[in-house]
Amino acid sequence: MKDHADIPALMAEIGQRAKAASEQLAFATPDAKAQALAAAADAVWARRGEIIAANAQDMAFGRDKGLSRAMMDRLMLDEGRIQGIVDGLRNIAAQPDPVGEVIREWDMPSGLHIRRVRTPLGVIGVIYESRPNVTADAGALCLKAGNAVILRGGSESFHSSRAIHECLVEGLRAAGLPEDAIQLVPTRERAAVQEMLTMTEAIDVIVPRGGKGLVGLVQREARVPVFAHLEGIVHIYIDKAADPAKTLAVVLNAKTRRPGICGAAECLLIHRDIAETLGAEVIFALVEAGVSVHADEALQQLPGTVPATEDDWGREYLDMEIAARVVADQDEAMAHIRRYGSSHTDAILTEDDAAAARFFERLDSAILMRNASTQFADGGEFGMGAEIGIATGKMHARGPVGAEQLTSFKYLVDGDGATRP
Repeated sequence: MKDHADIPALMAEIGQRAKAASEQLAFATPDAKAQALAAAADAVWARRGEIIAANAQDMAFGRDKGLSRAMMDRLMLDEGRIQGIVDGLRNIAAQPDPVGEVIREWDMPSGLHIRRVRTPLGVIGVIYESRPNVTADAGALCLKAGNAVILRGGSESFHSSRAIHECLVEGLRAAGLPEDAIQLVPTRERAAVQEMLTMTEAIDVIVPRGGKGLVGLVQREARVPVFAHLEGIVHIYIDKAADPAKTLAVVLNAKTRRPGICGAAECLLIHRDIAETLGAEVIFALVEAGVSVHADEALQQLPGTVPATEDDWGREYLDMEIAARVVADQDEAMAHIRRYGSSHTDAILTEDDAAAARFFERLDSAILMRNASTQFADGGEFGMGAEIGIATGKMHARGPVGAEQLTSFKYLVDGDGATRP
């Protein structure tokens, strides 16, 4: 590898090596890929002490940098979270291999037999912030789908990501797959990101995973196609027909379980008919749990709340804060979501089937939920083993991006001497 001072040369070499690896991965056997992931899982667990020690360096860096409590939580690794990484790797290894799957096949009167089959995208660039587990999730999912991947983790997780990456490479080596299939950019220099965004000859798609600033930068400047993972401005609408016990449990979990993740609830919309009863009860429970509730005029009289400003609508707090507003009816709630949402995840709490059906039919977020915590907005919870991100755009991949979403397709056409008249 060349001197890191020469970032363009460094990234060009990484790209060339990834491209070469992708050509071999395109026909790697399902067994080899599964073996690599299983061996990587074993390595992560065996080296968990090293990973936790590396993470301690990152945590110290984060404290010095003044990261928020929620961001520090995203960064932190302990034995339990490492077990989660191991489980994710093993789950992905055990999933059906998407490459070569026949999506559809048919015969034509001309004598042609046509199959549309899944095929790898090629080389994927993943640019992410803070969460070191993304190193394992993204590397594993790209490999499962037959893609080479170039990982550029955040400066905060530099040491943790490197330790996890070493385990992934150990897995590739054990399975006889090219070690360049999963590469980690070995520098914190931001110039490396700028290079990735223009590497059209080496990278087939970029996946940004992080805050609005990162995603906005990538969307503005990338010449490579992008799967956008925008901010999670997640709304929960509490309908007049909501069940009180379910509502309390779901809202508290959606906001407080892990407030720094993209599926955390950021805004409550409360039907006016239950604002003074169930709505007030929910607000009290949030305040009691340590959440700062930014309330509209109708809710500001409730103890412990703070007045909401216009900036609170459409804001991703990623912390123990939430906005709350009373709406006249479901249509007003949906209009608010359309105006201020990010098309990530939105939920309705109701026992009214018609209201739920209307919510599902008339909103177009990537994920819509009923009577369930928005913290389930996660590829692992959707049975994908893990995810590379939540795509909020409408082209190609949408919602949790797992291995299947990291494939394209090609047409295989068989004839028996067929000619076209």
